[in-house]
Amino acid sequence: MRTRVFAWRCLREILRDPLTLFFGAVFPLVLLLLLSAIQANIPVSMFEIDKLAPGISVFGQSFLALFTALMISKDRTTALMHRLMASPMRAWEFLMGYILPMIPVSIVQGLICLIAGSILGMNMRCIPLVTVTLLPSALLFIAIGLLCGVVLSDKQVGGICGALLTNLTAWLSGIWFDVNLVGGAFETIANILPFSHSVKAAQAACAGDIAAILPHIAVVSAYAAILFVLGALLFNRSGKTT
Repeated sequence: MRTRVFAWRCLREILRDPLTLFFGAVFPLVLLLLLSAIQANIPVSMFEIDKLAPGISVFGQSFLALFTALMISKDRTTALMHRLMASPMRAWEFLMGYILPMIPVSIVQGLICLIAGSILGMNMRCIPLVTVTLLPSALLFIAIGLLCGVVLSDKQVGGICGALLTNLTAWLSGIWFDVNLVGGAFETIANILPFSHSVKAAQAACAGDIAAILPHIAVVSAYAAILFVLGALLFNRSGKTT
């Protein structure tokens, strides 16, 4: 009950911010339409809609980290956190209250891109599988936001999650270009980090290739689990010192 009330409060805070609606839904949609227009005039295999729509869906999820981190970091700097820590709520209830609202946000965000992609020619039948495949990726970015929100101030969050993370996701995910063409250290780093695996899993889901999904999902899920544990430990520690 307490977790549900806190989660509703967090969801209202998210939806109250117009920047959330813009970066969460409008901006990825604009990118999808723009790159689809480029594809129509100058055909590029990377911008084929069956690859582009799942990739843009993952890129849009990178803003989940920003939303989560901003909410937590702002709460840490207000009297609200002191009152919450003095309440009977436990640390895991706080964490679930922050995490749960982001999941429906991520689902709606992904569906907007995928439905737009289907209008542009993507196979509509793949939408349910791609949506499920995007969930570990959403949890990954939520976990990153949790970690950043605990250790950074709200001003620092804007630079790390708003600029650095979105650029890392854009460049190292293979949405705009094939990282294998760059090769070297760039390709190695891209394959070590989870972002390209998120995109490849979503693209494989769009193609209906279940066998190709699983290895990439395993990497993304492992990163998400590790970051969640680390974020929870730091959150619990910061709560005790609040």
